[in-house]
Amino acid sequence: MVTKKIKIDSQKATPELLNDAAEIIRSGGLVAFPTETVYGLGADAFNEEAVKKIYKAKGRPSDNPMIVHIADKGDILNVCSEVPPAARLLMEKFSPGPITYILKKNKSVNDTVTAGLDTVAVRIPSDNTARALIKAAGVPIAAPSANLSGKPSPTRAAHVSEDMDGRIECIIDGGDCDIGVESTVIDMTGEFPVILRPGGITIEMIKEYIPSAVENTRLTGDIPKSPGMKYRHYAPNASVTVVEGDKRDAVLKKICSLCEENGGKRIGVILRDKTEFPICADFILYAGRTGSEYASKLFALLRECDDKNAELVIAETDRSEGINTAVRNRIYKSAADNVIQVF
Repeated sequence: MVTKKIKIDSQKATPELLNDAAEIIRSGGLVAFPTETVYGLGADAFNEEAVKKIYKAKGRPSDNPMIVHIADKGDILNVCSEVPPAARLLMEKFSPGPITYILKKNKSVNDTVTAGLDTVAVRIPSDNTARALIKAAGVPIAAPSANLSGKPSPTRAAHVSEDMDGRIECIIDGGDCDIGVESTVIDMTGEFPVILRPGGITIEMIKEYIPSAVENTRLTGDIPKSPGMKYRHYAPNASVTVVEGDKRDAVLKKICSLCEENGGKRIGVILRDKTEFPICADFILYAGRTGSEYASKLFALLRECDDKNAELVIAETDRSEGINTAVRNRIYKSAADNVIQVF
């Protein structure tokens, strides 16, 4: 299969400019497209055979549900049977944006999208290209991240090409993603809202409007309600060790000792900022001083570690809140929870 490439200025994207890609969606094909979080791999959410192609292209387990993307709030009842008042409140405050709602699905959404659950994950992306594509296609688009299952999510079109060239019909290059980690997922079907996956909309932001909201990223039952809960995700080829703590000197000393202990391996280190500590790694990458910088660079840095043939990646994190919660969630999964806390 030859994968078509479409480059577009996201600020100028219109449904008319994306009609070729939309026709691929309408015809049952797969299109990778940018969002404000990561690139998604999209298919017509109402076409079961098209959705099955996503699982095949990614090598994705069939018990891992997908997120359905819609263009406007008025489209919500096309995929959901009911929208509780609390969900409507959050939509008013945060949508379009990097937040996904778990709601009761209606019959139009096939079980392949939801892994057989009676709930559906739905969101309204704020990225102009994503919304223009959905409008042009005229159908909701089911879309997990546009990477091979388990690998770091793509935040650039080049990352998508690395994994998906020859596997899908089209890649839309809309530039780098702004946020860099997948959307917050919040379950609105229970007694109170439960955040299943942290993201750009933080629990602190949600609690401003719904104080009863809680966070629980642990899997309960065999089939997760949210993607990103059950399997190892976001992993480079190298093994990953996370070192975290509130005192940076202690964290850096531990990273130094791990480098010395693993001297026979090619080691890459991801730091938040530059340091005078004599870290004896083969290379050092810098994620940025703020949580937002770290989030936007994380997956690209993990892929760069692959490009540099790292055998071991040691990554610095801290215990601060906000979007750093999402950073830790992703990098813990990339490390299969191999986390060293120092105090």
